Amino acid sequence: MAVSHTLLSSFAALTAAGLTAFPAMAEPDAGTPASAVSDYAPADFAQYNPQTALDMVNRIPGFSIQGDDDGSRGFGQASGNILINGQRVSGKSNGAEAALGRISATRVVRIEVVDGTTLDIPGLSGQVVNVTTDGEGGMSGTWRWKSRFRENLTPYFHEGVVTLSGGDERLNWSVEASSLPERGAHAGWESITTADGMLLERRKEDVTNIADNASVSGSLSWTPSSGVVANLNGRVGIYQFDRKEISKTFPVDGLEGRRLFLSGEDEWNAEFGGDYEFGFGPGRLKAIGLIRRENSPVNDSVRIGAVDGSDFSETRFSQTVDEGEYIGRGEYAWATGEGRDWQVSVENAFNFLEAEAGLSIARDGQPFEIIPLPGANSRVEENRWEAAVTHGRALTEALRLQVSLGAEYSELTQSGDNTNAREFTRPKGFVSLSWQADPKLKLTARLDREVGQLDFFDFISSVNLNADNGNSGNAEIVPQQAWKWSLQAEKDFGAWGAATLNTYYSDIEDIVDRVPIGTGDGPGNLDTAWEIGVTLDTTLKLAKIGIPGGELTSFAEVYDSEVSDPVTGEVRRINDSQLYYVNMEFRQDVPGTDWAWGAFAEKFERNPY
Repeated sequence: MAVSHTLLSSFAALTAAGLTAFPAMAEPDAGTPASAVSDYAPADFAQYNPQTALDMVNRIPGFSIQGDDDGSRGFGQASGNILINGQRVSGKSNGAEAALGRISATRVVRIEVVDGTTLDIPGLSGQVVNVTTDGEGGMSGTWRWKSRFRENLTPYFHEGVVTLSGGDERLNWSVEASSLPERGAHAGWESITTADGMLLERRKEDVTNIADNASVSGSLSWTPSSGVVANLNGRVGIYQFDRKEISKTFPVDGLEGRRLFLSGEDEWNAEFGGDYEFGFGPGRLKAIGLIRRENSPVNDSVRIGAVDGSDFSETRFSQTVDEGEYIGRGEYAWATGEGRDWQVSVENAFNFLEAEAGLSIARDGQPFEIIPLPGANSRVEENRWEAAVTHGRALTEALRLQVSLGAEYSELTQSGDNTNAREFTRPKGFVSLSWQADPKLKLTARLDREVGQLDFFDFISSVNLNADNGNSGNAEIVPQQAWKWSLQAEKDFGAWGAATLNTYYSDIEDIVDRVPIGTGDGPGNLDTAWEIGVTLDTTLKLAKIGIPGGELTSFAEVYDSEVSDPVTGEVRRINDSQLYYVNMEFRQDVPGTDWAWGAFAEKFERNPY
């Protein structure tokens, strides 16, 4: 059965302007269509009182931020569409979106929306936002505090974010401290069935989830008069999670029972990145580095027994995972004439995951017995090199071409319970063509040859006690590859708003899906698959229909895919892929007041896993 989820929030969110949670792009003058304005000044946002640069960017009509940590391999395939002072941020989990959230809105000089193919940064296409901050010195900041009270859950009073930013024309800095606790609960009935739908058991459940998520992050930028550009950024965080699930069980055959599931995680994570750029010969040379580490101990247990005390058992699963990523990248870029630029890049990335796990069970008061779990204690490493040459040029005033040709070489090894060593050489690159059809319509066509990022957890065996199943690690997985075609249209509707339509199709080789492994199953490669999708991002201004200060934003995606099942041979959709996703948000900034209100709705459905 596919998974469907709907979330509706239609409360009147009346909030003082100094604490507004719904920043929006200012209404342009009637004679100046919003999407025709490529430069936005701070005054364009004044009515809505944004607190950070992120608040401003989030409401640019027809624009959506592409995450920095999107699963791309290293920096070479990264698809972020945000620049700060003309520079990409050398980070993933602590990337451009996080950096925007640390910059006070008072430090923003202007925001430019440009065609990515016109920039001398390979890989960018479609809409790209460049946020320019001031260099006038001084310091500014923001703070936010929130408490939450919910029936049958412990209240919290420690949600908050504090940011500070400052600097001058040579040195700029920003810091942030955040505490973002999570509380959740649900209660109701659950049905346990076989694969063909036969009912095995009904459960009446009461579930609580409690998590604490805290971090400290910051960035430093240095631009001396020599022309050097240097940036540093870092983030350190902790994540503590506890889940309790209490159930009354009613099996089809057998006595009524009781069940208690407990799960806990105590994670720390850190990421540090930086870059250094300077003039060298006819161009500029840039060195980029990133270090990311994460440690995640998890302890799960489930206790089951009949109400008369019989058939009691307790099962425990513990796993500690260490992860790391180290990236070094060099880029040399130069121009050979007006509208023509080149870049040569070399990148090395080393990734690893090391897991230690154990499974045990005790029955009817007896001591715990160790249950063998082959493939659960192992270390996976990938050492990857890639090189690429990228060229961009203006074919006409309205037509621009960008081409990148490259290849990667990787060494993939596994040790511990499973051992393996392999080498791969894969081509990669892209061709992008951008056409400014008229002042209010831009089309971008793109063809990519992509190499997918590996999920090292697919190589490690694990157990899901709550679902009463396991995942067999697969030491033979290879990175999937794909040819991806996309066509994007960006349309300015003047005072009505803007929209961006994107269509895409991927022809995938070696896709990672579920396959038989021994007597069980787990992740593995299938020969071929395809996927197709359409996304639509719209902003509709409502002043013309009698709602001054009103705005309706929406994002929708429809997706389909096809792969041959390795067991039944039937043609089906890719496991756990999305069928559709829709969200809509209405917001009105009440004219002449410091108040705003709004409502949000979301619905999506996914294929089974």
